[in-house]
Amino acid sequence: MSGDEARELTRRTQNSSRELLAKAFFFACAALSVLTTLSIIALLVFEAAKFFSISASLVGVEGPTATVTEFFTGSEWGLQGPDLGVMPLVAVTLMVTIGSGLIAIPLGVATALYLSEYASESARSYLKPALEILAGVPSIIYGIFAVAYITPALDALFGVDGLFNVASACIVVGIMILPMVASVSEDAMQAVPDDLRQAGYGMGATKYEVSTGIVVPAAISGIFSSFILALSRAIGETMAVTLAGGSLAREFDPTRLSSYLTLFDPESYLEPGMTMTAAMIQLLTGDVTGGGLAYRSLFAVGLVLFVITLTMNVLSDLIARRYQEDYQ
Repeated sequence: MSGDEARELTRRTQNSSRELLAKAFFFACAALSVLTTLSIIALLVFEAAKFFSISASLVGVEGPTATVTEFFTGSEWGLQGPDLGVMPLVAVTLMVTIGSGLIAIPLGVATALYLSEYASESARSYLKPALEILAGVPSIIYGIFAVAYITPALDALFGVDGLFNVASACIVVGIMILPMVASVSEDAMQAVPDDLRQAGYGMGATKYEVSTGIVVPAAISGIFSSFILALSRAIGETMAVTLAGGSLAREFDPTRLSSYLTLFDPESYLEPGMTMTAAMIQLLTGDVTGGGLAYRSLFAVGLVLFVITLTMNVLSDLIARRYQEDYQ
């Protein structure tokens, strides 16, 4: 074997070793991600099973438990039990999600449309980093901002009762998720081929008609995905809603239609309310017995929250696949 052939063989062997090492490293990273997710699911399911009487005996738990019916139809939430109905927490969480979505979705899409279709390169170079900075602000800072500025403003306009209210939480969470809606929607609009825009202009359409009649419909899958991802973030937000909305559990009877109407009653947004994440913080930081009913309810609430966010993320993926356009 000549010297050149030996060197070529050595180079190929080294490249093959690097490829195998890189493949093993990336597989380990992917496996770690999957293992972490499965571990979280297993923890939530196992610990939540201790809370429900139907499954507590299977995992060797003695003492007070709750039934599935009590958990999902109870009208009150109390740290010490037996009033541990999750629906009052879910109701306030939905109120925050609806309110923040009404703020972030139209403003986010309008911002994305401006950045994609109207802004100059100079303006985009300033606005895009500003959105990224807004997305990087810690949530507790948003909560302090809500208490210091948003709540006093709402008090001056509508006369809120006390320091905490759901409307303040809606506004601050809407500001938090706005960058996500704007960024993902703008990326989807940028992915629309320029040929479609030029075809619209060639038919005599105005800038506004091209933007709203061609670009937005062509990017609708990405825009809808940004909505669901942002709302998933709103559902799981913790510190901002705790500081702005408070930790006072409301009464909500899931068996009565009038209770559901409060989700859309503007006056109910001027009152304090406890979300699922706020209840979990109160459980962790409160004086509850480790292993007791209230402590175990922490994992039951966490499992409900996990199922909701997982469902929304899966829905986002399905919508993106269903309506995604292929321009190749």
